[in-house]
Amino acid sequence: MSEKKGLKYTKSHEWLEDIGGGAVRVGLSSFAQSELGDIVFVNLPEVGDKVTAGAAFADVESVKAVSDIFSPVTGTVREINEELLDAPELINEDCFGAWLAVIEDVSESEELMEAEEYEAFAAAQKEKE
Repeated sequence: MSEKKGLKYTKSHEWLEDIGGGAVRVGLSSFAQSELGDIVFVNLPEVGDKVTAGAAFADVESVKAVSDIFSPVTGTVREINEELLDAPELINEDCFGAWLAVIEDVSESEELMEAEEYEAFAAAQKEKE
């Protein structure tokens, strides 16, 4: 498992990238997508939806289970990755390229970790299984 450097990560296994102008791009970590297995469906928020840090804002269905995706920030959904609605498997193919949503007007965030810190956290989670 190797997470992309330069991104921030949450304990609920989302990544976020600051894209400037008070907006962030959000996706699932490689740890999350590998734990979920083959993703077969994704339910994304609507553009204009308000999201709250730490609250579920989307979900993915894999061959194993349906899992909530939690917003790492509070803000407004500016854009969703509509490509995932027809091809959710793109998350398994490239979880960093297959972002879920862009959130703007960010006012607060979850506790965030750098890639190395998150990798250690995820490894500890895996050991508990």
